[in-house]
Amino acid sequence: MRGKMSERILVVDDHPLTRDALASLLEQGGFVVVGEAADGAEALALAHELQPDIVLLDLSMPGLDGLAALPRLRTAAPHCEVVVLTASGSEENLLAAIRAGAAGYLLKSEPPERIVAFLRGVANGEAALSGEIARRLLDQLRTGGRIGGGVPNGIADALSAREVEVLLLLDDHLSTDDIARRLFISEHTVRSHVKSMLRKLGVSSRRDALERLAVARR
Repeated sequence: MRGKMSERILVVDDHPLTRDALASLLEQGGFVVVGEAADGAEALALAHELQPDIVLLDLSMPGLDGLAALPRLRTAAPHCEVVVLTASGSEENLLAAIRAGAAGYLLKSEPPERIVAFLRGVANGEAALSGEIARRLLDQLRTGGRIGGGVPNGIADALSAREVEVLLLLDDHLSTDDIARRLFISEHTVRSHVKSMLRKLGVSSRRDALERLAVARR
């Protein structure tokens, strides 16, 4: 999908007027709207059939909602990116969407031109986060709202907050690519954090770091 001239988008929203407005906006912005769905179940069927580059997904829908559909969409169309477009700015929904593999989380209050710009960024491998959402995510990290639980103080004190995040995700058996997606950073940045983490812990491999974490938790 990266860098193609006309990314193919599936629009998922239970309000017909919203779907029509989004489809028109995206077509004017140079995207190709290949389908529209009114709920999660319809979205799964269309994603499997059409294999879009991007799924623009509402969260609040009848039946199978967006959060429940999100991980299944990534299975139905493995090469697509899923971008949430919602009125909900709740931290619970934000973190759930990120954990499920969303490439972006946008609020419907965003100006139309910003939505188009965010989606162009996603097509080029960038994350898409509304400003308010980005601030909330940073607040979560600053206050210890870490994915996957905590680590013993002896290790946490030696590492940066982001290095702790990476260590915990490694402990959850995530790959470098999976960690990059989860944290909205590049694979190169993940490897840099791992290298720094290993140096600070005085170990030479990811396996050694996880063994040290296991010992510290006993």
